[in-house]
Amino acid sequence: MIDNRSVPANIVLPHIFYKDVAAALAWLQETFGFAEQFRFALPDGTLHGALLYRGEAWVMLKSPGIKATSPSSLGGGSQQLMIFVEDLEAHYRHTLAAGAVIIEELFDTEYGERQYAAADLEGHIWIFAKHVRDVHPEAWGATLADTR
Repeated sequence: MIDNRSVPANIVLPHIFYKDVAAALAWLQETFGFAEQFRFALPDGTLHGALLYRGEAWVMLKSPGIKATSPSSLGGGSQQLMIFVEDLEAHYRHTLAAGAVIIEELFDTEYGERQYAAADLEGHIWIFAKHVRDVHPEAWGATLADTR
């Protein structure tokens, strides 16, 4: 496998579409604590995208393109992003103080996570979580796939 310094290796890299990439870039850094790796522009100088990270989680912000748009254009989204953070409670307090819309308050799940959900400035739903206990999937009703 070839290493590529422009793309994080061996992970899923979601591309998230925003009408205003510059505003989203600033908001995600200030509110959720992401850091910028790089940004790129269209030939006219308009910001077209940016690669952000928080811990081991990476996301690509992009302006809408063919068959891709922001949830604010659709009236809702089609996915949620889950990011694991070390100090979930501190992250929650910071997100709340920054004015984000909290969709789900902090709670413990039956499958062993503590989490909360917040909407960003264009309606993408972000879940922030941490592991609080080890729970076998069958203990909360999941069915394990036959992996033979």
